[in-house]
Amino acid sequence: MRNNNMLAMILAGGRGTRLYALTKKIAKPAVYFGGKYRIIDFPLSNCANSNINVVGVLTQYESVLLNSYAAAGQRWGLDTRDSGVYVLPPREKDGTKFDVYRGTADAITQNIDFVDSHDPDYVLILSGDHIYKMDYAKMLSYHKQRGADATIAVLPVPMKEASRFGIMNTDEDGRIVEFEEKPEQPKSNLASMGIYIFNWKQLRKKLISDMDDPNSSHDFGKDIIPAFLEEGKNLYAYKFEGYWKDVGTVDSLWEANMDLLNKNNELDLNDPDWKIYTEDVATVPHFIGPDGKVNNAYINQGCKINGEINHSVLFTNVKVHTHAVVNDAVLMPDVEIGEGAVVHRAIIAEGVKIDAGAVVGDPNSESIELVSKRVRGE
Repeated sequence: MRNNNMLAMILAGGRGTRLYALTKKIAKPAVYFGGKYRIIDFPLSNCANSNINVVGVLTQYESVLLNSYAAAGQRWGLDTRDSGVYVLPPREKDGTKFDVYRGTADAITQNIDFVDSHDPDYVLILSGDHIYKMDYAKMLSYHKQRGADATIAVLPVPMKEASRFGIMNTDEDGRIVEFEEKPEQPKSNLASMGIYIFNWKQLRKKLISDMDDPNSSHDFGKDIIPAFLEEGKNLYAYKFEGYWKDVGTVDSLWEANMDLLNKNNELDLNDPDWKIYTEDVATVPHFIGPDGKVNNAYINQGCKINGEINHSVLFTNVKVHTHAVVNDAVLMPDVEIGEGAVVHRAIIAEGVKIDAGAVVGDPNSESIELVSKRVRGE
């Protein structure tokens, strides 16, 4: 049964500056993950699995590829008469000049007409660049049960790391009494996940008043949520305890891929009850040659393996030649590893060739190497 009274808005305009070698020409939500997926597949699949039938995807930076990818709603079963994925880039409107999205809240403000056209009772605000599986229908039930004006998903984090996040301090009933942005001395470990449910009429009113405030940064975390708290609105924290990863850095993107190879991995992409949907690339099956060796790896379609693969994730059409060794690495689509080349603890970007005999990465280093151009052999 569809959640006809809740609409989802995915904020997918991220520049991804810390992943610049991968995001020079595409937005961060379109970056590859997990052997066959893109990051945005996760919030979109979560919406489909949560029976949310209308999803707006708000794009901005390098959005051409992401726009065409997200618009194919049939991948997530969101292409029926009463459902759809709607791509919403910044646009010029009558009586106003064209303006980019100034912040997360402004992105929603500029699309109030879209939300109004679907007349929802509730709006779910999501980030397009996190890896996780979550049933938003359960979060909506919690929101209704509490009589909340807004509900914010939170993730318990180690107390020593809490100062890196926006922290929600709550009372014993889960009601948020204080929000602290990256506090030096955090009072709790409930970190905001950037996932919000709002009663639409109340949020709409607040967005309109915020729009012309010269002192506002037009951001949910910095402006809208603090304003709701100051006004005494009922804000509740919804505790999430599953797998969640912000893959905004090279290290975190590599770690999330490596997590898939852990036998106790909480993400479990093989779960038939919560599928992550994605583009199905038409290519031949993968092939492991007579000299090929594979140990604990994700190997996608079209790969040709004649070397040795250990604890790695290989995307579509990767070629690994004879005597090459790949350890603890992520090889994106169409990567080629030359004969006798060695790759350790690295992410190799789409289409990159590592020449015969070349060495990439250091197995004794804690850092992860991101390679976005051809590596010549010695």
